[in-house]
Amino acid sequence: MNLYPINAGNLKLDGGAMFGVVPKTIWQKSNPADANNMIELTTRCLLIEDGDRLILIDNGMGNKQSDKFFGYYHLWGDFSLDSSLKAHGFHRDDITDVFMTHLHFDHCGGSIQWNKDKTDYETAFKNAHFWSNKNHWLWATQPNKREKASFLKENIIPMEESGQLKFTSLPEQDLLKNSELGFDIFFANGHTDKQMIPIIQYKGKSIAFMADLLPTVGHLPLPYVMGYDTRPLLTLDEKEKFLNMAAEKNFYLFLEHDAHNEIITVKNTEKGVRLDNIYTTQDIFN
Repeated sequence: MNLYPINAGNLKLDGGAMFGVVPKTIWQKSNPADANNMIELTTRCLLIEDGDRLILIDNGMGNKQSDKFFGYYHLWGDFSLDSSLKAHGFHRDDITDVFMTHLHFDHCGGSIQWNKDKTDYETAFKNAHFWSNKNHWLWATQPNKREKASFLKENIIPMEESGQLKFTSLPEQDLLKNSELGFDIFFANGHTDKQMIPIIQYKGKSIAFMADLLPTVGHLPLPYVMGYDTRPLLTLDEKEKFLNMAAEKNFYLFLEHDAHNEIITVKNTEKGVRLDNIYTTQDIFN
């Protein structure tokens, strides 16, 4: 097995929204804001090469939305999904499976693209299965008013219409062992219903793709929960459970949205679970 970080693009979001009730005087120490209160984020995806399977976990915002839409998110840098795949010797047509932690636009927008004439949408990975789960799919296709702006129909419905959509099994509790993709999945419901956190076994290490359960290093303290989460108190409980497990089992936490820290480990302290070490993907994957 080989693992590759895939940068699908950088963006900025309002720091207050990213940290909920935590005061700016506190969160800006770890995530400094610009003059417009925006903090730097990224969409760091993960590519798993395992035998004849090439599995991409999440795929960023894509490029089919309007300039007005992207203007809200202050794109920066010159990273893209295609250039990042190419840097590792791959093309999107090589991908066999696209696993989406959840269906918010910044995690699945790259799944769908315009066709050549820009008259309709088509899947951006023509040889891949798209993986979600039945509960989250229903949640996303019949969205509540709070999340509706994050579940864009053009990102979601064409996957089903293509016939390439598949669903993972659902666990009896919150951990699915050895899923159809070959890795364990922790299910978390605080950010959105049935978000999936993959835990990959790699060269004796457990690599957890943290998605929006832990967006950045700055979100490690339990009360530091995003304003975007639909059930913040549940997120708090899920973070506590997962981070305690990560500290106990020495998980390596792959951060999808932290623009400056790629992988971390955590440890138990008198103040709860806190940062242990920071690594680059090169440190861990090579």
